[in-house]
Amino acid sequence: MKFVRMENLKTGMRLARPIYSKSGVLLFERDSQLSSSAIESVKNFGLLGIYILEPAEPLPPMSEEDKEFERFQTMMVASIQDELDRIIQTKHTKNILNIATQIIRNYGHIDNKINFYQNLRSRDDFVSRHSLNVAILCVLISHILNIPRDEQQRIVFASLVHDIGRIKSKNEAIYDTGAESEIKSALYRETIAAYDLIEEVFASDGPQIKRICSQAMRVQMDRHEGKEETLSLQKMVIGAKILFVANAYDEKTAMNLSGESESEVKAIKEFIDNPDIYDPEVVKALISSINILFPGVSVELSTGEKALVITENVFNILQPTVLSFKDNSILDMSLKSNSDIYVVDIMKTLDNRYIMDTDKLNNLTGGSNNA
Repeated sequence: MKFVRMENLKTGMRLARPIYSKSGVLLFERDSQLSSSAIESVKNFGLLGIYILEPAEPLPPMSEEDKEFERFQTMMVASIQDELDRIIQTKHTKNILNIATQIIRNYGHIDNKINFYQNLRSRDDFVSRHSLNVAILCVLISHILNIPRDEQQRIVFASLVHDIGRIKSKNEAIYDTGAESEIKSALYRETIAAYDLIEEVFASDGPQIKRICSQAMRVQMDRHEGKEETLSLQKMVIGAKILFVANAYDEKTAMNLSGESESEVKAIKEFIDNPDIYDPEVVKALISSINILFPGVSVELSTGEKALVITENVFNILQPTVLSFKDNSILDMSLKSNSDIYVVDIMKTLDNRYIMDTDKLNNLTGGSNNA
């Protein structure tokens, strides 16, 4: 599966993910082939791009829970967009408590890992979709950490409004991770400047919600600008630590205009390698909440080999038990003798799985493939 920008779509490409309307109605099913009219229709949605299956890639499994996750995201985005616009225009909230309650009700009591799919985004709803994803991640993490309900709610409020300063922004760095440093710095300052509005809107909870947003964003800005002196983890409130990790994870793995986003593994590895920046307990809670290196995922190892994950490692996600593609041997990276071997990244194609649809491949190659 790969992300393809709208201008690069071609007829015959197959959809890797379903596309829903804002009201949750299924418009395009997975594995649908794009026709000229379908491409024009999708372009009218204003999306940055869509996820496409590789030519020889079989349709990956998708449970009803996974489909509902995508449908829930699509339906909630419009509500979040309306609420953020309302806050900017009137300095009052109307539905944010209801939005936060729905997110907590759906994801605040889950004890098993979920498949956290990145959603489709347009320029118009990019900020609200990011805010929704961050809110879901914050709920999942805070549940694992047993955060009290009232504090969990404040963290969700913070996640929903932490980027409110970007709603009306014309700064291209919102969609472009490769934007120049000065442009990114301007965006951070624009974002932080809106936090006085948060304090005003949320009344008694306002100062606490503003503190969560301010601490998380200022650390991110300081890191971007290479400042040695920044707020330490010890001085950050727990909500800011959670928001910082959730925000970073979504920014790194979401679609953008600069090309391919980082893989989930690359993002997690950065978090693990920088425990002075990303709180280890929060990172551990994130890893315990979403599927990353689960059985069936194809990976690249630090040895240069390619392998298939057959058993997760609950103690060190980057060192699972794998089946080597080179000689079909089983490698348990949790063993002390293999402690210097780890997963570098997920394989970029075939939806992370080493599976070929041979019939489709034969059709594409004129029947020359006899595998």
